Amino acid sequence: MKPITAVVIGAGDRGARAYAPYALDNLHEFRIVGVAEPNTERRRKFAEQFALTAQQQFDSWESLLGNERHAEVAIICTLDRMHLQPTLRALELGYHVLLEKPMSPVPAECVEMELAAKRHNRLLTICHVLRYTAFWSSLKREIDRGAIGDIASIQLNENVGNMHMSHSFVRGNWRNSDESSPMILQKSCHDMDILAYLMGEPCTRISSFGSLMHFHEGNRPEGAPLRCIEGCPAEHVCQYHAPRYYLGEGIGWARKITDDHTKEGIIKALWEGPYGKCVYQTDNNVVDHQVVNMEFASGATATFSMCGFTHDNTRIVQVMGTKGDIRGNMEDDAFTLHDFVTKEKRVVHIHASAAGHGGGDADIVRSFIKEVRDFEAGMVTESKSSASVSVRSHLMAFAAEASRLDGGRSIDLQAYYDELAGAAVQPHVHEKHC
Repeated sequence: MKPITAVVIGAGDRGARAYAPYALDNLHEFRIVGVAEPNTERRRKFAEQFALTAQQQFDSWESLLGNERHAEVAIICTLDRMHLQPTLRALELGYHVLLEKPMSPVPAECVEMELAAKRHNRLLTICHVLRYTAFWSSLKREIDRGAIGDIASIQLNENVGNMHMSHSFVRGNWRNSDESSPMILQKSCHDMDILAYLMGEPCTRISSFGSLMHFHEGNRPEGAPLRCIEGCPAEHVCQYHAPRYYLGEGIGWARKITDDHTKEGIIKALWEGPYGKCVYQTDNNVVDHQVVNMEFASGATATFSMCGFTHDNTRIVQVMGTKGDIRGNMEDDAFTLHDFVTKEKRVVHIHASAAGHGGGDADIVRSFIKEVRDFEAGMVTESKSSASVSVRSHLMAFAAEASRLDGGRSIDLQAYYDELAGAAVQPHVHEKHC
């Protein structure tokens, strides 16, 4: 059996480190045959790692997705606002597409990609990797076998972790929704998707509240300079002091702020890049805490809370059913099931991979490869996290943000989708992304 071939569009952290590496250990089933990446150094390193020739390297998605198809699969990991055009072009050329989440920060574009995949009869799978982890897959199996009866309500907490919050959403690429996506979409569309996955039915209504409470100019320590490295009077009492973090306990995160991983390289990045800025003096505007209320088709409800002020970085869930409940912490690799009838308590221990997202990064690639083979053999029509499935959970995030910005009003999801689908099928010209 020949390996499935793939091109990678966007060789940043997710493209180069999360999905493509599956090919290095599984050459018998998956092979990278091309890359498009505008950053010369990233492109060179990726090409070296995957033994790509000069002819297999491109400096833009436009040049790779020209007039011919180079592989069976396109893995698209460009910035959020650059997903639409390469995805539409790849589908048009006949690629099956594995697309990093979120699909797009524009709701109508998400629907448009879903409809394009159907029109071209190609798989479009969204990287909602939590569906593929041992923790959530095992929990879903218990629900599906009726272990706790019918779900009445779910509570899901996302503990972002204060340093992860400051790195990614105050200083980092996703700090400003005008340039990337709202927090509920960028960080928590995983959670909207998991809630939809566990419920197994459509979300019908949604409302939300939240704000940027802490990371703003009003909380800047007196005398604090723009960059921590300039010498801040609050250095010893501020947990976000950049040099102490990135040269100390957070040195592992430094590989994300510079390609030069020496201490000299890190210091240079703190002087020149956004990660050296005071967390109270950036151009961030995404929320640092948010709650979402949901009602589903059966009348079951769910509540979700995202908060950037926690010591840990994990997800904590409680699923309450008519015959029992389940409580779990993803960081513990275990959940506990209580049976209301027998009074039994059963702890389910998960064998979680040490790889990215608890093994979800590798497992989604493995699953996608099988789905591509099965699709070509006429055995499947959609993937586990297809665009059709993922658009619905994306719209939960979009609707939550719309509700938050409108005083927490309740939004009807079906009416919201119908309006977007109508807009997506109207002929219009897209701005071309470079």
